[in-house]
Amino acid sequence: MRTTAGVDPLALERQVCFALAITNRAVLGVYRPLLEPLGLTHPQYLVMLALWDQQKQSPERRAPMSVKQIAAALQLDSATLSPMLKRLEALGLVTRTRNSADERSTDVNLTAAGTALRERALEIPAAVVASLGVELAELEHLHQVLTRVNSAALAAGALHS
Repeated sequence: MRTTAGVDPLALERQVCFALAITNRAVLGVYRPLLEPLGLTHPQYLVMLALWDQQKQSPERRAPMSVKQIAAALQLDSATLSPMLKRLEALGLVTRTRNSADERSTDVNLTAAGTALRERALEIPAAVVASLGVELAELEHLHQVLTRVNSAALAAGALHS
């Protein structure tokens, strides 16, 4: 079936899902060697980013994040997050403790090593931009568009079981 413009709507190279999938794989390939010296995988890096953001918002009290809060920030389910947190704890970057007010909830705190790792991670964003060879303004625009697409997909019911 062709559209009136003569373009096949099912052509692989025209599929947004395909472009997102192959770009995701390629960009993660750029991150991998940059994260290796930090001892992190990309999903673990995302968890650390969420925790560093939380710490930045309340550095004086070093408020923990619950597993549920981290899962919401990363749009993951808690079951997916648990093995990552276990590994980060084994690396000495975070601690997990039961919330004293709600035993069903687990709080995650950065350790001193986890906090210190942020300084080394500061080089990652610029290194990614340099590796990609794409202008920062273009990447910022892409980020805005992807954020809108993600919001639209969530509004359409994505990630609801």
